[in-house]
Amino acid sequence: MISETEENFVKQLKANQNIVHKICRLYTFDQDAHNDLFQEITIQLWKAFPKFRGESKFSTWAYRVGLNTAITLYRKKKRSIETTPFDSEFHRINTDEYNFEQEEQLKLMYKAIAELNDIDKALMFLYLEDKDYTEISETLGISEVNARVKMNRIKGKLKKTLNP
Repeated sequence: MISETEENFVKQLKANQNIVHKICRLYTFDQDAHNDLFQEITIQLWKAFPKFRGESKFSTWAYRVGLNTAITLYRKKKRSIETTPFDSEFHRINTDEYNFEQEEQLKLMYKAIAELNDIDKALMFLYLEDKDYTEISETLGISEVNARVKMNRIKGKLKKTLNP
């Protein structure tokens, strides 16, 4: 028998699972790592759910827990041996309806974002998700002014990286 808490959590997670998938896309490079990170974030959300007081939207809270989980695992992973990722999704796509130029631009952008530090990467992710600076500041635990200043600096870094 499912408790009301479990039912509420599952309902919220289903409604906001794209947030978790987007975080996984940002911090992983293959499907297995994506699945592992998705599972870990889901576990951490479940563990922290009793402490969710509803003072912010569930999505804002999920971003915060998800990004913190991803950053923590990413930092641990940086100490391990790096392997070359295999993009298995690429091999399943029908070439006549696929825009390779757009894919290359996205890969360059994600590569540039991956070179940012953990907090800047999270800030850029939230910005790309069209979050306003109020929600970004709440999610990352920084002031709105600090979020704006950091975002301007990040944009400058990315412009230099993408347009040398």
